[in-house]
Amino acid sequence: MHIGIAGAGLLGRLLAWTLAHHGHRVSVFDPAPGPQPLFDGQGAAGFTAAGMLSPLAELETAEADIAARGWVSIACWAGITSALAERGHAVPFARRGSLMVAHGADLGAARRVLAHLASKPLRDEGGNPSGHQAPSPQVLDSALLRSLEPSLHGANGPLHAWLLPGEAHIDTVRALQALHDDAPGVAWHWDQPVHTVEAHTLGLANGQARRADLAIDVRGIGARPALPVRGVRGETVWLHAPGLGLQRPVRLLHPRHRVYIVPRRGDTVLVGASEIESEDRSPVSLRSAVELMAAAHSVMPALAEARILRMDRNLRPALPDHRPRIDMAPGLLRINGLYRHGWLLAPSLVDDALTQLKLGRLPTHALPGIAAAMP
Repeated sequence: MHIGIAGAGLLGRLLAWTLAHHGHRVSVFDPAPGPQPLFDGQGAAGFTAAGMLSPLAELETAEADIAARGWVSIACWAGITSALAERGHAVPFARRGSLMVAHGADLGAARRVLAHLASKPLRDEGGNPSGHQAPSPQVLDSALLRSLEPSLHGANGPLHAWLLPGEAHIDTVRALQALHDDAPGVAWHWDQPVHTVEAHTLGLANGQARRADLAIDVRGIGARPALPVRGVRGETVWLHAPGLGLQRPVRLLHPRHRVYIVPRRGDTVLVGASEIESEDRSPVSLRSAVELMAAAHSVMPALAEARILRMDRNLRPALPDHRPRIDMAPGLLRINGLYRHGWLLAPSLVDDALTQLKLGRLPTHALPGIAAAMP
C-alpha cells in the first residue's frame, strides 16, 4: 500500500519504520526542518521525554488498562531495539526495574501511593480483568538500596525505597534517530506542515493535496480542530554527572513533587516532573529549574557538582479524558492523546492499529517475569 503519514514524532517514526519493513510505500510530512532534535520547544515532544517505561508507577494517576498496555510496550521495545541493533543502530534500552524513594518525613504520603498502586488490578480497555498480575513493589532496606544504587541516599538522613521490578527505560533521542535512519525507502518530507487529514488525503499547508491508500494523522496538538487535543507543558533538565553510575530511573515520592531522575549514556541524567496546564513554549522558568534540581539533589547529593547541559521543554498532546485514542475509518487512521505516557503507550497503540488494519506487527520479545502477551 501507499501510506501517507502526517507527523514525524514518536508515533510517526514508529509507524513509518514498521510499515516500511512490511513492504509498504510510506511518505511522511512534518513541519520540522529535519530529523534531528533542536531542543527549542518546537519539535517532536518525544525528544524531550526522559524515556521512563513505568507501567506500575503510572498506576498512581492512570487507569489500569494504561498499565496493561505499558507491559506490552516494554516487550515491544525489547524487540524493536534488538531489531535495530541487528542492523547497526544501537539504542540504549534497559529493563532493570525502577526505584521509588521517599524521605522519612514523607513516609506516610509514600505509603498511601503504594497502597493505591496495590488497589488497581490490571484491566483491558473494556474494563475487564486482564488475567495477569502486575509485579508488586519490593521494599529495600538501606543495605540493599546501597548495593543497587550507591549514589542514592538522602542528604539529611536515610531514604525509604522500593524496587518496581520489570520496569524499563530507553534513550529517546537515540531511538527516534534510529527509527528514522532504519526505515528503508521512506520518503521524509521536512518543512512540510499538514493542515488537514481526511480519508486518503493529506492537505499540505502549501495548498497541495497528497493522495494515499491510507492517510494517518499523528500530529499531536497539530491535529486540531479535528480532535479536541490540547498541549500540557513538560520540562526537563539535562545534567552531566561523571561517576554517578545511576543504573535505574528514580522517582521521589513527595507530597508536592513527583520528581524523576533517569540515567542516559555519557554520564548524563535527566531530571523532570513538571506538568503545567499551559501551551507556553518559552524556556524553563527559574521556579521549575530550582524545584526540580533541589528535589533531585535531596536524594542524590553527588549531583551538587553536576553540570547543567540544557533545560528543555515541550508540549504533550492530551485529550480531555487524558486517555489515548485510536480512530479508524476507510482510508483514515488517527492516533492521539498519549499525554504523559508517550513512550509507554506508543508501541502498544501502533501494534493494535496495524493489526486491526492487517498491515503488519511490531517485533516483540517475551520478557521473563512479565506477561508480555497482555491484551
